[in-house]
Amino acid sequence: MIQVTQDRFPLAEVFTIARGSRTEARVTTVTITRNGVTGRGECVPYPRYGETPESVADLIEALPADITREQLQVALPGGAARNAVDCALWDLEAKAAGQPAWQLAGLAEPGTCVTAYTLSLGTPEAMEASAAKHAHRPLLKTKLGGGDEDVARIRAVRTGAPQARIIVDANEGWTADQYRTLAPVFVELGVEMVEQPFPAGQDDALCDLDRVLPVCADESCHDRASLPDLVGKYDMINIKLDKTGGLTEALALNIAAREAGFKVMVGCMVGSSLAMAPAMLVAQGAEIVDLDGPLLLAEDRDPPLDFNGAVVSPPRPALWG
Repeated sequence: MIQVTQDRFPLAEVFTIARGSRTEARVTTVTITRNGVTGRGECVPYPRYGETPESVADLIEALPADITREQLQVALPGGAARNAVDCALWDLEAKAAGQPAWQLAGLAEPGTCVTAYTLSLGTPEAMEASAAKHAHRPLLKTKLGGGDEDVARIRAVRTGAPQARIIVDANEGWTADQYRTLAPVFVELGVEMVEQPFPAGQDDALCDLDRVLPVCADESCHDRASLPDLVGKYDMINIKLDKTGGLTEALALNIAAREAGFKVMVGCMVGSSLAMAPAMLVAQGAEIVDLDGPLLLAEDRDPPLDFNGAVVSPPRPALWG
């Protein structure tokens, strides 16, 4: 039996990016029960990719109740719907076998990871205050808006958190001229990387830029089929299970990206610990881990992932895997 539910988790604070603000995480939860054993997965339908909770639920509910993980890769395209089902099937397989998911995947036992913490987009003054509040965290990810205030925002974040490493997310909001202007200043301020500066599909300009500030593909990278078009443009890719369509493709993408010479970031949508848990298997050895979704929530799953400051531990079996 495949069951689909829509769950809401209130956020600790309003979360803003260039595309808008939210006060809650709305997620789709998939529960698969077979022979008395239950597996769970979670996804976050994303309007940027034409997804809604309703469209994702329709795709999932149309699947055969006995579908296998291998069949699923063909039955659904990459995206949120396949992600939730794929991760639920991994969880189901692990619990049915009495073995952890990492072992079934042929991986080494996962350890802890240090995750970035995301600062919501705001005025420079607000972002400086937020940075100061989280200055104890080793890695801050700063949302940017693509406007003239982006330099002021980063100067403010650096003032608020003088010792933290900083990466920035432009959310497709820059032009090539803005990169040329902003990148050298950001490097001077200690920024290590920018995510997706240009709109996906309009990133050929990266071929002609001196990438003094390394560039990570987010919206431009979904799965292994994305990789050939990223060579020569990007230095890193951001693997998100809601883009790859689950853990199965995410693990394969991780290997293929390394073989193609890319560094790897493992990221997330704003979701609960259930969404982050399978991503922990991909995050092992990643240059940047950004699995801070649960840190943004006022309430989480029970049991949640264990966070000790910025250090996140692998999931307990009661949560996933």
